[in-house]
Amino acid sequence: MFVRSYLRASTNEQDATRARAQLEAFANERGLSIAATYVENESGAKLARPELFRLLSDALPGDILLIEQVDRLSRLTAADWQNLRAELETRRVRVVALDLPTSWTLAVPADEFTGRMFSAINGMMLDVLAAVARKDYDDRRRRQAQGQARAKAEGLYRGRPEDAKRNKGIAAMLKAGASWTQIQNATGCSRATIAKIAKRAT
Repeated sequence: MFVRSYLRASTNEQDATRARAQLEAFANERGLSIAATYVENESGAKLARPELFRLLSDALPGDILLIEQVDRLSRLTAADWQNLRAELETRRVRVVALDLPTSWTLAVPADEFTGRMFSAINGMMLDVLAAVARKDYDDRRRRQAQGQARAKAEGLYRGRPEDAKRNKGIAAMLKAGASWTQIQNATGCSRATIAKIAKRAT
């Protein structure tokens, strides 16, 4: 059994490794060691997350996927969450979350009956917290859109300020012939940003 920790933040401006010490402390308290840590800056509302699926690809049956909170794993729609749940179940990966105490029992050996019982309870609680995380995401997006609409109506909304220094560097890398993937790796920007800057240069 390996413990694989997963750390996620939504944007490059956020520190995805913020909870690393908490996960390590949780594992140490239970005599476990974290075999691998997977870190990425991707939205939890998006199913296609390279590091999450690299973790699942590396995992063996019975391995633990350790997270700080369920919303680090999912802010997905119901359909996408069911797809991810099916992947976890197929690979027999056990999800342990610091904010889900019922999952902590999965981090210690148990007899077959106890293990099955807590797996069932944990699965139900994961579904509930995944639904709550998605609702929170939708609520925040709605409030943000309402605030922007109000600001636009009042002539106050200007949008996010452009990172001129970064974008100048991207333009220079494009001119030098760097690939979009190389630029993404160097700057952490999205492909949409590169496309916008490339379009300006034409």
